[in-house]
Amino acid sequence: MLISYLRHRMVDKNIYDITELMRLTDISRNTINKLYRNRQVETVKIETIIRLCKALECKMSDLVEYIPKG
Repeated sequence: MLISYLRHRMVDKNIYDITELMRLTDISRNTINKLYRNRQVETVKIETIIRLCKALECKMSDLVEYIPKG
């Protein structure tokens, strides 16, 4: 299972609006919402994660975490 910390990284960068993040990254609202709401994180492309990391100036491990089930 993947856990997203997008909300935390956005706050760290004083980004409080998904629309602003969309503008910075050119990533669709649907994709950002998946990460923002921690839903279907596994379906987000690695390329998208990398673009977010660049925009938020963070490492991939700061944005998502893998937690094994069971």
